[in-house]
Amino acid sequence: VQLVESGGGSVQPGGSLRLSCAVSGFTLSNYDMSWVRQAPGKGLEWVSTINGVNGGTSYADSAKGRFTISRDNAKNTLYLQMNSLKPEDTAVYYCTNKIQRGQGTQVTVSS
Repeated sequence: VQLVESGGGSVQPGGSLRLSCAVSGFTLSNYDMSWVRQAPGKGLEWVSTINGVNGGTSYADSAKGRFTISRDNAKNTLYLQMNSLKPEDTAVYYCTNKIQRGQGTQVTVSS
């Protein structure tokens, strides 16, 4: 089983990034998949989840209206489109199926 995040980087406030999580060893659509993040010196924070069965989505208040979670079952890949980024979004972002987690991708929002 592998989860490999990519797409992080450094952007200015107001910018956008699209994170990807390529999974192998299991079928994406069989699991609820989530994005979580960890800011420097802080604990893990849940960001968003997409339901494995019906594709329903949910977001933390901090992400609502700015982030969009999606998946491509054919590519076995999870995405997080992040718009209107703020400095407080700076963190390492991880995808997880609640059992395993990837190595993370760094997002830095700074002017």
